[in-house]
Amino acid sequence: MTSDDPACTDELPGAARGGPVSHALSRISRLHRMTAGKLLRRTGLYPGQEFLMMHLWDSDGVRQSELIKSMDLDPSTVTKMLQRLDHAGYVKRSPDPLDRRAVLVEATSDSCALRTEVKDAWTELEEHTLAGLDDTERGELIRLLTKVESNLCAETEGCPERGADACTGPPADAEDVQR
Repeated sequence: MTSDDPACTDELPGAARGGPVSHALSRISRLHRMTAGKLLRRTGLYPGQEFLMMHLWDSDGVRQSELIKSMDLDPSTVTKMLQRLDHAGYVKRSPDPLDRRAVLVEATSDSCALRTEVKDAWTELEEHTLAGLDDTERGELIRLLTKVESNLCAETEGCPERGADACTGPPADAEDVQR
């Protein structure tokens, strides 16, 4: 990225003057995702696949339909992700013994090393993102972003990535960020 990248300018477009925070959040989200993609490239994952794997690592197996719902993505997108991850040996898909029409998806033991790589990439991403902020500022940022997220959850059908009670409190790891 160069300094002439429009995402790295302080100039606010005229149409965004009524929403400078929303404009900043859009720019930050774009840059954050680009940086995450760059860091994840060394793991062999495409951006977004790490979220799917994070979900699988924290469960004993999940129906593909539930995975699609929790990821809030188009079914064909999740299917393509699963095909790639299956081909790489990171996930296993099998018929659900309780409902043969459903497919269970689980992380494989081969994905254990990948989990460490993803964790390291996200730790590095966190440090790049929050460089120059002290612990108090980091805690305040997560507190404010949690409020913003709650506001946005109230305007949507919920936040699938945080579960049914998504809009009732801070993310489970908010306390970890404040330490």
